[in-house]
Amino acid sequence: MLWYLLYPIRGTTDAPVLAPTHPLRAAFSRYGVWAARHVQIVLPVSTAIAFIFLYMFPFLYTTDATNITSGVSNLPKHVWTDAQPLGNRAGFVPDVIMRSIWVHGSYMKALDRDVLLGALSLQDELLGHTTNFNPRQPAPRKPTTAAGLPDAAADLSRTERDAFHIVNGVTDSSWFFHSPLQYWSGNASNIAADKDIVSTVNARKTQSTSVNVTLRHSIVFSGKRFEDRKLVAADALVITLIHLRDSPVGKQWVRKLEAAAQSMQDKWAVYPKNGRSPSSQLYEFQFRPMSWFDLVVLSIAYSCTLVYLILSLSGLRAVKSRLGLMVAIVFQIAASIVASFAVCAIFKIDLSRIPYYAYPLVILSISMENSLRLINAVIMTSSSVNIHARIGDAFGSTAHIAVANRLQNLMILLILSRITVPGVAAFCTFAAVAIVFDFFYLATFFLSVLSVDVRQRELSELEKASLKRTKSQQSQNGNPTWADTFRKIRLGDVALSTRIAGTIVVFGFVLTAELHYTSDTGQRWSNRLFNLPWKNSDVSSPKSALLIDIHQARSPTSWLRLQDHETAREVINVVKPWAHSYVALVYDPVVFVLNGSNRAPDGGEPYFLPAVYDFFHHEAYRFAVTLMTVMAMILILTRYLLRDGVKEAGDPEHPEDEPLLSIQTLSRDHTLDVEMMTTSPEGYLVSAGLDRTIQVWDVPSGARSRVLCDAEVPLENPFPVWGMAVDDNSKQLALVSVNSVFLWDIEKRKWGAHDRIDLDGVRPKAVFFNPKKDGSPSLVVVRRNGIMTELYPGHEKQKDFVVCRTPLVLAVPFAGYASNHNTSRMSMITASKKSCIHVVNQDDDEWTSREVKLTYQGEVRESKGIHSLIPIPSLSLYLVGRTRSVELVDLESSCILFTFTTEPMKPLSLRHTASVRSQQNGLASLTLAYNEADSDDLVVRTYLPDDETDVIYSYNPVDARNGHRQSWAAEREIVRRISKPGTWEALSNGSIVGVRRRPFVNGHEQGPVTTSVLRRLSVSRLDPIPSADYLDEPWEAWVMSHLETNGDIEQQLLDDPSSARNSRIRHHPPRQLLICKPGPMVKLGTMSVAVGFGNLVKVISVGHEHFDKAQDRMGAGGDMRNMIVRRRKTGGLARIRASY
Repeated sequence: MLWYLLYPIRGTTDAPVLAPTHPLRAAFSRYGVWAARHVQIVLPVSTAIAFIFLYMFPFLYTTDATNITSGVSNLPKHVWTDAQPLGNRAGFVPDVIMRSIWVHGSYMKALDRDVLLGALSLQDELLGHTTNFNPRQPAPRKPTTAAGLPDAAADLSRTERDAFHIVNGVTDSSWFFHSPLQYWSGNASNIAADKDIVSTVNARKTQSTSVNVTLRHSIVFSGKRFEDRKLVAADALVITLIHLRDSPVGKQWVRKLEAAAQSMQDKWAVYPKNGRSPSSQLYEFQFRPMSWFDLVVLSIAYSCTLVYLILSLSGLRAVKSRLGLMVAIVFQIAASIVASFAVCAIFKIDLSRIPYYAYPLVILSISMENSLRLINAVIMTSSSVNIHARIGDAFGSTAHIAVANRLQNLMILLILSRITVPGVAAFCTFAAVAIVFDFFYLATFFLSVLSVDVRQRELSELEKASLKRTKSQQSQNGNPTWADTFRKIRLGDVALSTRIAGTIVVFGFVLTAELHYTSDTGQRWSNRLFNLPWKNSDVSSPKSALLIDIHQARSPTSWLRLQDHETAREVINVVKPWAHSYVALVYDPVVFVLNGSNRAPDGGEPYFLPAVYDFFHHEAYRFAVTLMTVMAMILILTRYLLRDGVKEAGDPEHPEDEPLLSIQTLSRDHTLDVEMMTTSPEGYLVSAGLDRTIQVWDVPSGARSRVLCDAEVPLENPFPVWGMAVDDNSKQLALVSVNSVFLWDIEKRKWGAHDRIDLDGVRPKAVFFNPKKDGSPSLVVVRRNGIMTELYPGHEKQKDFVVCRTPLVLAVPFAGYASNHNTSRMSMITASKKSCIHVVNQDDDEWTSREVKLTYQGEVRESKGIHSLIPIPSLSLYLVGRTRSVELVDLESSCILFTFTTEPMKPLSLRHTASVRSQQNGLASLTLAYNEADSDDLVVRTYLPDDETDVIYSYNPVDARNGHRQSWAAEREIVRRISKPGTWEALSNGSIVGVRRRPFVNGHEQGPVTTSVLRRLSVSRLDPIPSADYLDEPWEAWVMSHLETNGDIEQQLLDDPSSARNSRIRHHPPRQLLICKPGPMVKLGTMSVAVGFGNLVKVISVGHEHFDKAQDRMGAGGDMRNMIVRRRKTGGLARIRASY
């Protein structure tokens, strides 16, 4: 809400985005990096702190009504309770009248025998004899009319007094009382004979009066001291008379109290001296159970909060990560609530006045907003960045917003606490403390858990998984549906979002709670709400100088507010059994101090709750042992969680400054150049060499197998190999030769089916497996002549399908979704020599080919000069690369959404990376990379929105089917250049990785590449490199990351011995051939490439690779061009190699 209030000044409601160099963001980022690096410290410490408060919680609170004031706090129940002053208003008739006397001895010595006996004589003087008090009378009482009442000046007999007792029926003359002397049945002999008065007081605290009001310590003593939940001392004995307005007993009390003040001055010091109460005050005592409306509203609020949490985390495909993060958020909120309860109890803040069902709601609404913002910030950070830097950057970019929101809510709670009743003010204090603890746990516990999860699951990669299209009915118009509106609210795209939801919940709930306490009159509520704090001061009379002189341990006003809700409930059942509250006219007590008493305090009152001291006196040793055990268990669990992710600082295999690039070498058995490679989504790599050997590498596990080829056996001789493909489950390898298709069972390591196929002596344009519902995939071979053949291995069944009538130059298969089903399907996009484009789809077992006419603003555009086609199936888009431009085309309508102007482009060099924000069904950024035709420089163009939370293109399946597509919304373009890039590839994680000779400048190796980034258009190019001895230049791998920000470049020698530490495959020093140019380069997973390097295969990874089949098939790129052949120069050499 703060940003909405600042709108007139800032001109926007968006939270400010701090520059990376801003001191505040830099400080938070440094802390985030430190926390991510020291998870084994931060996570156990934060969990231990949560455990401390959780362990203390049962010692600080009780649900036993008899222990409510025994030095512990009262846990909230299901009722609204309070004792609040109403002010003296003319014409207001109270339900009952309360009068009391306080009897003091020396300071905190009210339980001395002499004080008790003196108090008993005062009680008998005011009420008559109360020994073995039992007012119940079976006979009907006398009439209660004015004529039938006893003379006000005459003393009531015991029979007359008892007849008016409320136990005999409620009338305007009724009365009852409670007194600590009832522990001894009002008998002086019992008091004199009691050898352990303190034990008697504690043993009989559950004793009830004749009207079933429990004689709790809170109503019969004032200024109490507790040890081990037992009363050990009291400062005053409280004798209270409660009567209705016409009660003769009340009149007798007033008359006799004035007389006693005059006649007993030799034994007592009376305040005031005349025995008359100086003032009175109306108080309302409430015990209001939660209504069905309260329960329904709060249940709906909790349900919406839970649904919001589930929907917000539903974008993460990994069930383990989603469930783990949800549990972490709930634990963070629960720990904050428990910590706030504990702190409020320690500082004697009474939280029992608000129902327990309401406490978590405010913290839920505030906490989730910041936790989800942090998760989204990590998701938006490229996974090519070091994990520590990702966490630090995400925390640095969001922490200042979390701090500002908490300061805003703390200020609101402070203001509300000044204008609300004490019970609601205590709730505001609880919420404020919980908000502070919530940020602490966000910056420690949740940050650590998120760091562990990123290490294990790589959230950024999971979030980029493609989206299933929504099964929605066609809409007849372009108006947004209710689902779209809800999605925007959930993502914070409209004003009513979670950025202000927490503040709205805080403000709304506090005012609603205030309304529960002031529901009898709207004027009273508005006066309390809008009056300034100093005008809403306590209306009770100030403490007189005489009362200050006697050093009362507790004032009458504070004593009244300590009355627990159970006593209020019992009194309500007596005077107004049909109601949930009663109003009492409370007179200030008349104080009696035993002459000769020493009222000087014997020491300061304890600052904290007595239960805190009891806890450390009796539980310190057990608590310390338990805490150390829990910390050891948490430390072991943390080490277990991090066993595969990150080693301890100082581990030689994973130092904190570990480079971004890691290189491993697959070197066995190839004796000549690697000529062809293909991969599978699960991390399998197949390489074929000029030595007529085929190797199958399981890169994640390091296993290797060899395809057993025999040139003497026709069914086991796939050479020359013209095409390869591995199925999604990495079980079958297809090898396409001149006129045959061979299948190799990877698991069983033996040959499978063999089929004949006529390729007319020309290499196929594409080879891929097509998954089937029955689990047995077919094999699709796309020939150059435009005919596609689908083979069913082992069934001797083939189907031909005409894709295009003219020869093909491009055929790019990709995985998409059927338009009328939520099931995946294989599709393909092709281009022919005549520049016609066809989109091929499969529905069930039928293939359809549709010729595409590219249109722009209704006009058909010629399809000439096409050399690249790149699908983006997750957003139903594809890229068309031409000589000097790239077009972004809608896959469904064939409309050109945007045309990117480029330099003259080298054919077939176009690559792309796309950041897909799945929660918004949109493209967050797009990077195009290609080789310039003239200089062979690598040109990298990145397109971004103005606001990092927006998208440059949004996709809605319903709008797409209706022909409505959002226009291109990129506001920024960043251009970079790299000279002599060598062989390179764009990865799905948003990085570009390549292999080249390390250039020399003036006899020295060139250092890191530098780039500059400017708004709209910026160009950075390496200086020209003088020629050097070509064969003396070492080979290096390079990676460009942070394409959306700095465009950092990191380099590493391919033969650097230090890179061997990352290799999962150990081997003997290879016999390496002379390398003039790297061989084929193919993507491996989402963060790696494999490149043929002579007779070796180098696997270059950016960060920590994990393999995910669905990600590779349905990623942001989505194409399946995973079979790469070494490019050859024309001429004799090419003809020789064609027969390997």
